[in-house]
Amino acid sequence: MKDRRILIVNALTFARVPLILLWLALAIVDEFQGGFWLGFFATFAMFCSGMTDLYDGKLARKWGVVSTLGKMADPLMDKVFYVVAFPALAWISAHQGGNTAHALVLLGFAILYMLRDLWVTFMRSIGSMFGADVAAMYLGKVRTALSFPCAGWVYMYLSWHTLVDATWDRIWLGSCYVFEAVMIALTLLSVWTYTKAYAPYLKKALEKK
Repeated sequence: MKDRRILIVNALTFARVPLILLWLALAIVDEFQGGFWLGFFATFAMFCSGMTDLYDGKLARKWGVVSTLGKMADPLMDKVFYVVAFPALAWISAHQGGNTAHALVLLGFAILYMLRDLWVTFMRSIGSMFGADVAAMYLGKVRTALSFPCAGWVYMYLSWHTLVDATWDRIWLGSCYVFEAVMIALTLLSVWTYTKAYAPYLKKALEKK
């Protein structure tokens, strides 16, 4: 029974990748062909990809099958989601050609996300050299949890905004900007928090001969 539960939890974790790649394929087709249902199925694939992040950890803790593999694989699968989803959203926005400013915001958003993860990984690696606790911080967990609905909300706007009138289009776009601003602020705060926590270890590494 325990082996089966471990298999289910790991399958949920690794399912994040094929599901977000399925979203990417459907989103590209939707961008060229259009239509409500392609966008719907693409959104559903992204939703399922995000939900795996919620339930793999919950089930692992509930069933008592938390593993080192799971702890290492879960953040990696999150990073794959970011690397696929956010640059793709920037491309979709640019391809539509209606709002260059939003496309640039999404591009900056995607670059910031990837740079943050590279920096945090580097700082945690430095900390591990000196036996520091390198577990994910609470702020990082909040940022990760909100990243999935943020990506989904922005994609739904890009896929369906032409189906609403101009007023609702502006309102929906405005909500995307708000969501993106919150996530950018959380990302920058996360960079500062991790940097502050691991700066002493970086100093030690620089002084080490």
